[in-house]
Amino acid sequence: MAPVKNGRHLFNEIPTGYPEPGKTTIYDDSETIDLEKALLNGGFLVKTLVVSIEPVILGRMRDQSIKSPIPPFHVGQPLNNYGVGKVLRSENSTFKPGDHIYGMLPFQEYFVAQDPKRYKLLENKEGLSWSVYIGVCGMPGQTAYYGWKEWSSAKKGEVLFVTAASGPVGSTVVQLAKADGCKVIASAGSDEKVAFVSSIGADVAFNYKSVPTRKVLEKEGPIDIYWDNVGGEMLEAAIAAAGTFARFIECGMISQYNTQDPYPLENLFNIVTKQLKIYGFIVTSLHAKYEAQFYREIPCRVAAGEIKYKEDIHCV
Repeated sequence: MAPVKNGRHLFNEIPTGYPEPGKTTIYDDSETIDLEKALLNGGFLVKTLVVSIEPVILGRMRDQSIKSPIPPFHVGQPLNNYGVGKVLRSENSTFKPGDHIYGMLPFQEYFVAQDPKRYKLLENKEGLSWSVYIGVCGMPGQTAYYGWKEWSSAKKGEVLFVTAASGPVGSTVVQLAKADGCKVIASAGSDEKVAFVSSIGADVAFNYKSVPTRKVLEKEGPIDIYWDNVGGEMLEAAIAAAGTFARFIECGMISQYNTQDPYPLENLFNIVTKQLKIYGFIVTSLHAKYEAQFYREIPCRVAAGEIKYKEDIHCV
């Protein structure tokens, strides 16, 4: 077989604001690979099928000197994130040709992997689309599941407020909370997203761009659990509406990622007076505790229609 093009999306330069395709990242198809003769050196050749685009990618487009638990991208190298690939050839007994694997994959059509411990074999007995394994059955779903199991301490009849509720994390949280008998208040950024959130069970869904969050929470609260994907003004409103001993699960603060003027929270002392419990987490810190349980439970529930999802897929 003649060599084929091995297209890559490269990190080209650190953005000063929002990333710009063709500037921050560039597509390069100058490399080729011989799929039959490429040296494996004890590894395995993988064809990348799908990769996930998430807010965390922006945080990795930074100077190498800025410290974070999440490693930065390297200029001139392919981006990488969670994805699903298919093994084409293998010199490692862990994976055989035809296997599908999940892990951190480069934004590159083909690559040779050396360390099998960095990837999980996906059996997919439920026959789901492989793209589902980078969404509700992948890291976003794990984030929702791990955080909810670890810190919600949900009781039937309690009130949850979740922001960015139409996204893969937020929408999964909505459904986990409803399954536990909670009343769910959910915010999203468009009427279309609000309709989706209502369709998956939220008791109160609203467009935060047209309806003041504080007014909704004053009417529907107090809240016992807050799942935060947004931070800023939403976090301030949640603190104001929180009941005593409410649990705050701090998953993300997307409103603050691209701003040069961070939102000044003015009611932080309520954390003391309301005796709030605040939990910040990175999903990987809970893998050992919940990963096996997640894969036993969530793909089955998705296949059965118990957990619904939406996908936004772009082919390149």
